[in-house]
Formats: sequence, C-alpha cells, structure tokens
Amino acid sequence: MADVETTLILFKPDAISKQLCGKVLARFEEAGLKIRGLKMFRCSNDLLKEHYAHIADKPFFPEVMGFMQQTPVVAIALQGQDAIARVRDLLGPTDSRKADPGTIRGDFGVDVMVNVCHASDSPETAAAELKRFFKENELFTY
Repeated sequence: MADVETTLILFKPDAISKQLCGKVLARFEEAGLKIRGLKMFRCSNDLLKEHYAHIADKPFFPEVMGFMQQTPVVAIALQGQDAIARVRDLLGPTDSRKADPGTIRGDFGVDVMVNVCHASDSPETAAAELKRFFKENELFTY
C-alpha cells in the first residue's frame, strides 16, 4: 500500500493574479488529495532566502524574489497516498513550456518561474517546507 504523505504547495503570484487558485485546488481535490492547511500571506525577504537557499547565490535570484513578492501567495498542505509524486504529476514539469496539456503547468504556466505552483519534491523537503510555512496547530487531520 502506498504511503500517506503531506506535501506543500505554494500558489505563486501568477496563480493569484490570474485567479487560478480555485481551478487548481479543484484538480488536487478531484485527484483525492485532502487539504490539511491553507493560508495566504506575503513572503518576506528572509522567508524567500530560506525557502530558495539552493538558488539564493544565483544571479537570477533577485528576479525570483521580485516575482514572489508581486502578490501574496497561498500555502496549502495536501495529504494523500503518495501525495508528493501525485502532486508533481498533476503539475507537470517545472518548466511549463515542457509540460503536457492537461497538466496544471501545461494548461496555465508560462515558463520555469511563472509556473503556477511550487511543490515539494521529496518527503524530506516536504517536512522542512511544511514547518517553514505552517505552525503545528495550523495543520489539521479529519
């Protein structure tokens, strides 16, 4: 039997500005994933530097920070069987230009940065990201 996992999704500014949150969230729910937590907030410089530590030293990082601060973002904790892999399959490749139609990024994304959602890529990353964006009392089981 597959493992029940909880993963993090961030609706990026393009999802917010294009009013795609409901459509995208519906795809996750229709795939059988459950919402354990959901909130909207503005990303601080410190939060973005921590979250994107793996690219914080790259010359394009200021552009990433500027993009991620254009609007608030929505953080969602989703739970389900093999949730991490399933979410990434529903999203399609990080580069929306390589994503198939029918995937979230293939239908709504533009490129590598403007790609609707961030999603955790492993159980270890999901655990760290969930702690970064949610307090323990903000995640629910039902």
